[in-house]
Amino acid sequence: MTMTLQLGEKHFSSAQPESAARRIVTFKVGDRTFGIDVGMVREIKGWQATTPLPHAAPHVRGVLNLRGVILAVYDLRTSIGLGTTDATATHVIVVVDIEDKVAGLLVDSVSDIVDVPVSAVRPAPDLERDEHGLIEGLVLLDTDIVALLDLAAVIRDGGVETPMARVARAS
Repeated sequence: MTMTLQLGEKHFSSAQPESAARRIVTFKVGDRTFGIDVGMVREIKGWQATTPLPHAAPHVRGVLNLRGVILAVYDLRTSIGLGTTDATATHVIVVVDIEDKVAGLLVDSVSDIVDVPVSAVRPAPDLERDEHGLIEGLVLLDTDIVALLDLAAVIRDGGVETPMARVARAS
């Protein structure tokens, strides 16, 4: 079953021109808020069971068939070190286009689409970048801090120290 969500939009008042803003889809994993550029999101669908793959990295939930396209689904909760998601009908998969691939991110819920001035994006702390490299920047929305994901890093090794990631970092 495919479920497409209509998201409300929140706009920041900004003196900057429209071209200086990033449009971001925000979503929750636990009590944490994450975001990715809306241009990377292909669709948002309700949870659908995946087919596990043998010897896959811990953050790879499995694969699913999306209208004839087989895509890997990554458990973002596992990627950020919060354990494995016990997926239910309330969870969603954010289908993204990244590096000429289609992939899915399993998250708890999708929150909103917001426009953020480019100047409001702060660099991720060096500690996070050095340790796992999943966060490309941070944005303050009201009282919430949104961590902007580096999707390539999430899909590559998901912050999990896999043998492949150790080799890549050593070279």
